[in-house]
Amino acid sequence: MALLGLPLPAFAEAIRVSLEGKAALGEGLPALLIHIEEPIAGFEVKLKRSDGKAVELKGGGKPGITRRVALEQPEGKFHYEGELTVRFPDNAEPGTLPLSFDTELNGPLKLEVRPEEVDVPGRKLRFTLSRPAAKTEVTVTMDTGKTAFAGDVDFKGAPAGTPLEVKWLPAEGKVMHIRLRAYDTSDFYTGVDLYPWQVDIPHEEVTFASGRSDVPPAEKGKLDASYKSITDALNKYGRWASLRLYVLGHTDTVGSTNDNRELSLKRAKSIASYFRQRGLKVPVFYEGFGEQSPAVPTPDETAEAGNRRAEYIIAVEDPSLTNAPFTPRWRKP
Repeated sequence: MALLGLPLPAFAEAIRVSLEGKAALGEGLPALLIHIEEPIAGFEVKLKRSDGKAVELKGGGKPGITRRVALEQPEGKFHYEGELTVRFPDNAEPGTLPLSFDTELNGPLKLEVRPEEVDVPGRKLRFTLSRPAAKTEVTVTMDTGKTAFAGDVDFKGAPAGTPLEVKWLPAEGKVMHIRLRAYDTSDFYTGVDLYPWQVDIPHEEVTFASGRSDVPPAEKGKLDASYKSITDALNKYGRWASLRLYVLGHTDTVGSTNDNRELSLKRAKSIASYFRQRGLKVPVFYEGFGEQSPAVPTPDETAEAGNRRAEYIIAVEDPSLTNAPFTPRWRKP
């Protein structure tokens, strides 16, 4: 805070002023702190905010008391000009102290990372910040336990919304965890943890009866083998984060699109329910894509065994799907 009108008046030993100039919306307000050092009869603060708003506040107290004068203001940065008037006992002449200072009230700092901007093969990612960016603390951890990068990236006050890029050097293994903590120019920060990987579980496909979604007893051994593969993968990767299993159902193009979508959804639910009943402890989700995401492109009404399939994916977040025909609505069995 800048105090105008030097040298300070003689009464300055009776009262001292400091500033809490920055605050987060919902957590407090900027404030003037009036520290009373010697006896006074009271004080009055008159200010004009840079948007034209007038602020007048009165108070008092005994020596040793600090009065916190909260400054009600909208979100954003503001400049204040005005003065502090101090009244003394025994009708002594009041004293005035010019004031000039800036405040800042910030809403939530937002960091956005779009999945398509996380380029693991290219060893880089991009993100945006909702306010001018000062720096980002970054840690990139591999499945070997070693870090491919750990340090700060300086963005020198890049304007809000600017695409910001972080890169890292080649390292042995697979990227398992990217931790970002981004700071704005007022030293507020926010962070995100990214787990840019998923595990596709190889398995033998369950053969369902035509038009049916219940698992035939003769096919349950295939699901038992898949269950073991899934639990092995969970044991291997579960130390990195809380994991989920996703079951995706697909059909060939025989029949109507709507009927195939519904059939694939029911079959995916049957498989997901089987894994849950076997004792899988992680959350399980399922979705059916019918004939709309074929592994083998075919004409309509083509019986293609390669398209009558399921996918079992282990991931931390909703999996990244190539050429998904629609946004999945993941369901729990």
